[in-house]
Amino acid sequence: MGTELLYAAVAIAAVLLFVAGVRRAARKQVGARPAAGRLEDRGHRDRARGAAGGERDTGGERDTGGERDTGGDRDAGAGEERDAGDERDAGDDRADGDDRDADDERDTGDAAARADDDEARAAFERGLAKTRGGFVARLGRLFRKQIDASILDELEEVLLTADIGPRTADKLFQQIKAKLSRSELADADAIWSELRRLSRDILSVDAPPVDWSRARPFVLLTIGVNGVGKTTTIGKLAALHTRRGAKVLLAAGDTFRAAAGEQLEIWGERAGAPVVRGKPNADPSAVIFDAIRRGIDDGFDLVIADTAGRLHTKVDLMEELKKVRRVCDKALPGAPHETWLVLDATTGQNAIAQAQMFKEAMDITGIVLTKLDGTAKGGVILGICNELQVPVRYVGVGEQVDDLRPFDPDAFIDALYAPDPAAHAA
Repeated sequence: MGTELLYAAVAIAAVLLFVAGVRRAARKQVGARPAAGRLEDRGHRDRARGAAGGERDTGGERDTGGERDTGGDRDAGAGEERDAGDERDAGDDRADGDDRDADDERDTGDAAARADDDEARAAFERGLAKTRGGFVARLGRLFRKQIDASILDELEEVLLTADIGPRTADKLFQQIKAKLSRSELADADAIWSELRRLSRDILSVDAPPVDWSRARPFVLLTIGVNGVGKTTTIGKLAALHTRRGAKVLLAAGDTFRAAAGEQLEIWGERAGAPVVRGKPNADPSAVIFDAIRRGIDDGFDLVIADTAGRLHTKVDLMEELKKVRRVCDKALPGAPHETWLVLDATTGQNAIAQAQMFKEAMDITGIVLTKLDGTAKGGVILGICNELQVPVRYVGVGEQVDDLRPFDPDAFIDALYAPDPAAHAA
């Protein structure tokens, strides 16, 4: 019994010891978990602080980089401003240079224009020397006298005997007489100035300049009586246009005059302009038609057609000219674009009669007055412009190519009437 109790007590003690050990182990495990959690929390916090610091560092880097970038931008902006300033300076320099170039070009152009104007005036002065010694000199001597009622009779006589034609002479006289009667012209200088002004108005026929570029080829038809210088005028015109770079073709439409074609070919060779010819006595209309068609096919800029000289009193020959015009229009609609009447200044008032007859038969768009340097009858140009109202395009003041001058009313009047009448009174 006693032994059994002892065994029981030992067993109970062992159980109690086992339970106590289990409890201690459990308490140790519970205490270890919070410590590990705290360590993990501290680790998380440290990592978070590190991340935050990294962010702060990165932000600092960004700030620093941004500052550097901003500084770079400022530098770049300053550079761009400098570049822009340089460009503006360069642009200003170029603009100044362009302005200077434009001024130089204008100065050069003005100088060339003045040179051309001076040359034209000198050419007209040479060409009108004989005319100035004719009726203009008589006018100058007239105005040396005292201005009274008798001067009107003498003025009328001088004008009517000049080669300006009776209608033009009467027109000038009546206008001067009217101003004298109203006491608007007080002395000889005033009368002379009025005569210059009236003459210039007569010469300034209202007509546009020739636009050579309005057709290709541009067809120019020349007409006139025998011996006025048509073929020579055509040759000189061809030379003037080829010098300007135009491609010129000549049509030998005078198939009746002996050697007319050969003469035109000589001028064509000088000017560098080929010539279309037909057989002797061929139909001039056919020759001109062929020339215009060649001008179209071969790309010529200008076709100048010669025609046979004819008396303005011959109706059948004038009808032939009408046929030539119709054929020109058939070859190239709208052609001829200009029809110029060539007149000889040495024929005086007869040139006015010729012009009137030709104008009745054809639409004349221009006058060429030749041989002006060989006559004292240059005043005929006043009668032609006054009665026909057709512009004078060119005048011949010599034998050379450059002596065929574009007509300039101002230069012509200055050459015909000196500003002071005493200059003509010697």
